[in-house]
Amino acid sequence: MQSPAAILGLEDVGFIEPSFADLPDTRFTSLIVELEGDQGRLLVDEDSDPICMAVHVKEDAWIAGCFHLRKPTGALIARFEDLGGDIFQEERRIWEAAVRGYFSRGIASWVTPALEDLNPARAGFIDSLLAEVWGGDAGRSCLDCGCGSGVGSTVLRSRGFSPLSCDNDPSLLSLGFSKGRLIPEETMLIDASLLRYYIGHCDAGLGLMFGEIHDFNEGMWEQISMELIMMTDQSLITTGTEQEAVLIGKWAHKCNAHTEIFENERDPIYDRWVCSISR
Repeated sequence: MQSPAAILGLEDVGFIEPSFADLPDTRFTSLIVELEGDQGRLLVDEDSDPICMAVHVKEDAWIAGCFHLRKPTGALIARFEDLGGDIFQEERRIWEAAVRGYFSRGIASWVTPALEDLNPARAGFIDSLLAEVWGGDAGRSCLDCGCGSGVGSTVLRSRGFSPLSCDNDPSLLSLGFSKGRLIPEETMLIDASLLRYYIGHCDAGLGLMFGEIHDFNEGMWEQISMELIMMTDQSLITTGTEQEAVLIGKWAHKCNAHTEIFENERDPIYDRWVCSISR
């Protein structure tokens, strides 16, 4: 995979956005427009839409703003024209992966990994469950929502899916990177209740061990579940209890989705109840 710097023809580049989660925030557009510099570089996608502008600020230092998750403004284009410089082109999907990799490698480098949390047998249990529910659906895109340290992503990859992984716990992501279960270019540190701001449609969605769901956090889990369901054609969500599975089924009904709920006896601890959801 190429780095953002390589795509822009640079040795190194930093982003004005401090985290991947900040990429949709329009405030950073103003900051990159106002940045003092003497040269610019503009990156456009295959449709010639701007997806990044980098500004040369001093010596060999370049600062970039990223626009594949927010719209560029007329002021941004005017600023590039004032600065002058080169225009580069790359496929949007390649740029998106490069940006995910950039921020994920920062997590891998600076965040202490969580303690190992994986029962080695669990991957086999999950693989068997996916084979039963989804069969041979290799080649499809799949969002691993609340991926933790990446056991679901590992299984998806082994079954031929193209996973996109997300979680809001940087220590679990760091563990997943260190163990090779998560791939930086496929991974995002985000709040899953805001999925629509970070991804487009995925063929399938996986949510392993949603919960524990209580009165005080039920609204959060409802939003996460509905985001996952609405962004995918088919999703599989597991919970620890039947009560949690029934709740998710009710939320799926709000999305006009069909749900099948059943008990999964493969693992006595995890993924005990399964919601198989299709829209």
